[in-house]
Amino acid sequence: MDFENPPSKPGDYVIDFRKDSNILLDECIILQLTRIVPCKRIELAIELARRLKTSCILLITHETGDEGTDDEKYLHDFAELQGVKVTLDTKWVNHYHNPLPDGGKIYSLTDAYHQANIVSYPATIEGFGIAFLETIYYKRPIVISTYEIFKTDIQSKGLPVVGFDDFISEETVRMARYVFENAEFRHQMVEDSYKTGHRNSSFANLEANLAVLIKYFGGA
Repeated sequence: MDFENPPSKPGDYVIDFRKDSNILLDECIILQLTRIVPCKRIELAIELARRLKTSCILLITHETGDEGTDDEKYLHDFAELQGVKVTLDTKWVNHYHNPLPDGGKIYSLTDAYHQANIVSYPATIEGFGIAFLETIYYKRPIVISTYEIFKTDIQSKGLPVVGFDDFISEETVRMARYVFENAEFRHQMVEDSYKTGHRNSSFANLEANLAVLIKYFGGA
C-alpha cells in the first residue's frame, strides 16, 4: 500500500453518502468489504452488531458470490431475527466516483472506508488480506477473525486489532465497544496500525526488499 502518501480527507462528494445508503446520522457503521459467501462468516458481524447494544448498521459493499443467493437470503433473515439493520450497497458503491445523469452518485470504496466506524473481517479462510491492509491504510479499527495466515504472517507484526478465534466472545464485544466509545484510544489504535503498516507493507518497503533480491540473485 502507498503508506508514504496518507489517504486524502473526504470531500463534498460524500456529503450524501449516508442518505443515499439509508443510514441515519446517529447510526454507527460496521463495514463489511467482502462478497456474500459462506466462508466470510458475515453472520458473526451481524452478531457483533447486536451484542454491541448500540445503534449500528452493517454495510456490505460486495455482491453475492458464484454460489447463488441462498446465503444472502439467510443473512437478511438472520439479521431480521437479530434485530440488526443490514444494507447491501453494491448499487451505490464501486471502485471509483461516478456522478449519474439523474443527479445520483456512485461512491467509491474509499468513501465507504471514510464513513465506517469500524471494519469487520470475520472470514475463516483468507489470503494475506487486501481489505485488511486497506483498513489499516484508511485508519479504521478492525474486528478480525484470527485466521491461519493472520496468525502465521501478520500477528507477529504487533498490529492492534480486536481479534477473535471461532466465535464472538464477551471479550470481543467488550473491546469492540471500548473502541467505539473511546475516541482517544481509537485514534491511537489506528495511528499505531498505520505506522506498523508503513514499516512492513509500504511500497518503499517492497522496493527495498526487491532490490535486495535482485542484487542477490542477479549477482550485481
